[in-house]
Amino acid sequence: MTPVARYARSGDLHIAYTVQGDGPVDLVWIPPWISQVEYLWSEPSLARVMRRLTGFARVITFDRRGSGLSDPLDGAPTLEEQMDDVLAVMDAAGSEHAHIAATLEGGPMGALFAATHPDRARSLILYSTFARSVWAPGYEWAWSEEERDFRMADCVDHWGEGLVAGSVAGSMMGDPRFMEWAGRLERLAASPGSIGRIFDLIGKFDVRDVLPSIRIPTLVMHRRDDTFIKFEHSEYMAAHIPGARLVELQGSDNMFAVGDSESFLGEIEEFLTGTRHVSEPDRMLATVMFTDIVDSTARAANLGDRDWRQLLERHDDLFRRALDRHRGREVKRTGDGFLATFDGPARAIRCAASITEEVEALGIELRAGLHTGELEVMGNDLGGLAVHIASRVMGQAGAGEVMVSSTVKDLVVGSGIDFTDRGTHELRGVPGDWRLFAVA
Repeated sequence: MTPVARYARSGDLHIAYTVQGDGPVDLVWIPPWISQVEYLWSEPSLARVMRRLTGFARVITFDRRGSGLSDPLDGAPTLEEQMDDVLAVMDAAGSEHAHIAATLEGGPMGALFAATHPDRARSLILYSTFARSVWAPGYEWAWSEEERDFRMADCVDHWGEGLVAGSVAGSMMGDPRFMEWAGRLERLAASPGSIGRIFDLIGKFDVRDVLPSIRIPTLVMHRRDDTFIKFEHSEYMAAHIPGARLVELQGSDNMFAVGDSESFLGEIEEFLTGTRHVSEPDRMLATVMFTDIVDSTARAANLGDRDWRQLLERHDDLFRRALDRHRGREVKRTGDGFLATFDGPARAIRCAASITEEVEALGIELRAGLHTGELEVMGNDLGGLAVHIASRVMGQAGAGEVMVSSTVKDLVVGSGIDFTDRGTHELRGVPGDWRLFAVA
């Protein structure tokens, strides 16, 4: 369910906030400026994180002043002024005491809030954040001012394309649906002019002297190979906050919802509640489709890199249009093909048959394999035996052929779809014999 924003009054400003869940403890998340509290959670990976968090907490978050649904910036607010926004949101949400979580540029404000208001903050959770964003003596791993200015100017020039929001999840930048979400998030969060002023403001943050004054339990987390913010930032913060615990997570994506999000969530749950729930993976029943371009290596060699790339772009466009027509969901690219899912096997078959026919106009041939079964949802990817079976079924298909398992065939009885029996096969790595059918 899409969260609905409410408004808290902070001085003369209105701060948009949301409350999700009804867990026994309050968790206030101080977000980055690239946010819009009603749209942010439309990304499936973030929605799954929120579902997990609300299993043990009431989660309160907001749009920073100058971004999203909150009032625009008036000058250059200090961190002290921005702390008033946190207090206003807590008061409006009826939260007398809360655990404070902060990520990215939310970290400096979270640290200052924890040091200044220990009467309202029960604990502090920092993920992939920093005490300052530019170089200083004793803080040599940060960008120089010149490098940061250059990078921020480039971000403003390309604002709205999803490159900034997408760069926190490098493994997802090849996913067009994720990049569409990231681009829209940027546009909803701020205009290019506004984000430029915000970037300038972030560059002035420096809370190094504040850290030793934090006297509440503190958890600091960071992925060791984070490609967006260096691990040294969190090492510094943990070393200068008395009693802070530093947890080194695995992975290179900065965005906590991408990659191994369960380790991140488990640390938070254990820190707040003293126990860690071992969650069962999300499961769903769906029809899985794999596609592949036949003899793609030879074709690429004949065409050359540039022409092959253009051909792939036309192939991808045809595939995604067919997917939209038949209510399919793209999961990921698989070499020269795709992995997709459907909520109905007949739609999956018709989509596969349609795209297989349409790409013939490009001078290429596809093969497709389909199977219906229970899947494990693993972040933005899928797992489970059904995925392996669909892949092996595709391996039995010939050029221009759509091959399905007997499970799929039996589920579309009465649909008018005809099949040719291709006999019984052993599928590598899959137990038993499998009867396969080609769509006629």
